[in-house]
Formats: sequence, structure tokens, C-alpha cells
Amino acid sequence: MPILDRPSILWVVVAYLAVVIAIGWWAARRTSNARDFFIAGQSLGLWVTGLATMSAAFSGFVFIGGPGLTYRMGIASLFIAAPAGFTAGLLCWCVAKRLRLLAEVRELYTVPDALLARYESRAAAGLAALAVLLGTVAYLGAQVQALGILIEAVFGTRQWLGEWSLPVAMGAGLAVIVFYSIAGGMIAGVYTDLLQGALMAVAAVGVFFYALRSGGGLAEIGRTITASERFGADFLDPLGGIPIFTAVGFFLTFAVGTLGQPHMLHKFYMLRDPRQLKWLPAVIASAQSLCILIWLGIGLAVPALVASGRLAPLADPDQAAPLFILGFVPDLLAGLVIAGILAAIMSTADSFLNIGAAALIRDLPKALGWRLPHQLRWGRVAVLAVAATAAFFAYLYGDLIALLGTFAFGTFGAALTPALAIGLNWKRVTPTAATASGVLGPSEHLPGAAEPSPRAWRLALKFRASRLFRHPLRGDPVHPTGGAGRGCGSGDGDVRRKG
Repeated sequence: MPILDRPSILWVVVAYLAVVIAIGWWAARRTSNARDFFIAGQSLGLWVTGLATMSAAFSGFVFIGGPGLTYRMGIASLFIAAPAGFTAGLLCWCVAKRLRLLAEVRELYTVPDALLARYESRAAAGLAALAVLLGTVAYLGAQVQALGILIEAVFGTRQWLGEWSLPVAMGAGLAVIVFYSIAGGMIAGVYTDLLQGALMAVAAVGVFFYALRSGGGLAEIGRTITASERFGADFLDPLGGIPIFTAVGFFLTFAVGTLGQPHMLHKFYMLRDPRQLKWLPAVIASAQSLCILIWLGIGLAVPALVASGRLAPLADPDQAAPLFILGFVPDLLAGLVIAGILAAIMSTADSFLNIGAAALIRDLPKALGWRLPHQLRWGRVAVLAVAATAAFFAYLYGDLIALLGTFAFGTFGAALTPALAIGLNWKRVTPTAATASGVLGPSEHLPGAAEPSPRAWRLALKFRASRLFRHPLRGDPVHPTGGAGRGCGSGDGDVRRKG
């Protein structure tokens, strides 16, 4: 039932979005230069950075795409979410500390900036910028698609617009996102992340409770699904719905690949005090674990409701979350969850528009040896270009949101993880190796993206020893570790130039 027929939900959504718009207006007044626009003035505290990092990863992909993917392939989809328990620590200790300390001595706004500072290789930085652009278009396309599906579900636009409903809903949502991003830049995004991250972490517990309640408890949900001809016992088998290589590919992509996600790494530049990094894993992992309850709860409840005849079979699995929230959750909580998901999509889209625009007007020109003037002005123009490209891509795409998000996640991971996770912790990694990872990763990932597998990871991480390291020479690039061979997060974090 569209929320136009349920005014209490509508008013909660309107009130919440009014707060988000107010944050955007406030952020626009604080955005006066490129540093403010791209890294929020490097002025954020622990909780804002932690929740913004979590929100950058968990948005339409998790809240809309996750339950849809579970409806299609069963609980095997949770191989994507399984690494959440340890990736926050891995991310902070292996990469975040190095990036933040490097930003103390260099003007770094983006991940390609860090690679240029570390390797002094314009080729490595340029390839990273291309990977960021490609992944941004795909990931932003997933957010636009999720936003369109949610708008379509809650406002009932399909009954008025027919087959044009989803494109119109996507266009309307994208227009709001673009205005929001152009006005406030990253400041608007991170403070919206703080609000919606805290809300969704709490609301996820409530949604999970109603998901279990709707199916009569976890045991009854399991029995209903198992007895169903549509789903059957394989639905609850971790390897029942997908080949083992696909499961391993999902796990590795979202475990190791987290170390190369620019929309998450970008947030660490914004932390005011690097000493607070030691507390970030607890903040990020706790919030992520709570938010995954939405994926798990709705992902199990909707198949059980379909199996019991209380909900019609879904023509589009990505409708699972909107249909459940509107049909089985009390109005007040439903309004908060819908508004929170809308805000999550908006803030994540803002992050991707920001890093995509930076790659287009800052990183690629630097890789070509020239600097674009008036970066704040051109950054806002680039936001429009990236948004239009992502919208077109999303319109042409015809599969699940979670699979599109997985493609983007894998693109970032295959291209950037080796150069960042290894190169920032081991000074014997060479510019040649960083450039090779930028070529091998995407070239092996893209042909196999339609059927996720560990193929990309096998080849992207499989450097020959002769290309991976050499004895350090004088004139080596800036390196953020105190010495060769130190492990993730070890050392005093001194940043100095060799030679």
C-alpha cells in the first residue's frame, strides 16, 4: 500500500527528509573551498567518521539489495555480509592509519592522491583514477536504482506511470541527490551519514523483531521455507543456491576487497585526530553488525511469507524490503526506516559523486601532468557528469541491485587493494607492481563480473616476485611506514621521504 494512503508514515518521512535538507543547507554555508568539498575540512570526530564509513558501505546495496539477493539465492547471499565482523579492524589497521598519516604531510583528497604520493607514479595514480570512475558509475547506479525502487514502492507511481514508473522515480531521486551533493559536498554527506547511521542501527533491531514475529519465530520460518516447493531446503543451505566458487568469490571480494574501497577509505582523510583510529573498528563493526539484521530478517521473512501464501511471489526480488516494511512494520517504525534508507542512499550517492568528481577533475588531470584551476567550481560540474552517466548505466542495467554493487565492489578491490594494503605496509613494493595491479585487476575482473568468482582475485593478487619487490634504492617514493616488512598497523607511523 503506498504511503500516500498512510499519512503517519508520510509525515515521518517528510519530517526526516526536511532535517536532511537542513543539513545540506547548513553544509553549503560551511563549504568554501576544495578541501571542504572533498574531505569535509579534515575536521571530523570519532563517531561522525565511524558512522559515515559504515554508511558509505551500507546503503541501498544492503537495505534493498541484500534481502532481494537472499530471496533469489537463499542464505548463501550472506557470504557477502559474513566478513563484516573483522573487516573494520582489517581496514583501520592495514590501510586507514597509513592513509591518515600520509595526509599529515601531503595534500591528499583521494585514494589516487595517496598512490601518487606513495609511488610517485602517474601511471599508477591514473589507472587508480580510472578504476575509481568505473566503480563509481556502477556503485552509484546501484544507489539510483535502489532509490527508484523505493520511491516507486512507497508512492505507488507504477499505477500512474506504468512502465515509465521506475525511470521517472530514478530521475526524481537523482535530481535531489545532485542538488544535495553540489550544494554541500562531503560535509553534507558525512553529517547525514551520522544521523541515518545511528537511526538505522537502532531501527534495524526493530525491523528484525517484526521480521521474526511475522513468520512465527526463527524456527517456524525455517520450517515454512523448507516445506515450500518454491524455496525448499536448499534455500537454507549455505551452498545450496550457488556454486562453491561463487560463495568463495563473494567472501573474498568483501573481505580482502574492503581494503580497496575508496568511498570508505576517503572518510579516513576527514578524521581530525589520527589517534582516534584505534577506536574506529569498534564503532564501525558494531553499527554494521546491527544493520545486517535488516538483510537477515527481511531476507528470511519474505520467503516464509510467500511460502505460506501471505505475500504474493515477487516478480522483482528487490521489492522484498519495501513490501515487507510497508506491509508488516508499524507505521512509525516503517516511516523511520523508509526515511533512513532514503537518507542512506542519498549520503552514499553523495560520497560516490564526490569521489567520482574528484577522479575526473583532480586525479586524471594530475596523472596527465596538469592541474585544473577552480576545482570547487569544476567539481560541481563534474558531479553532474558523473550523475548523468550513472543514471544512464542504471537505466540500462536489468538485474539485482546487490549484483551491481558486487561488481563495483570487486572493481575497486581488484584494482586498488594490492597497491594499498601491501604497498602502504611494505616499502619494497614498486611503482611497476602498483601499475600492474591497476591493469591486471580490472582486466581480469570485468570479463568474469557476470558470474562472481575468485578468478579476479587469483590473478590480480598473483604478482611475480621479480615484479613485486626489489631492494630499496635511494630516491624511493614517500612511504608511510617506519621500515620494511612491518605488519598492518605496526610501527610509529612516521612519514618521511627517502634519499
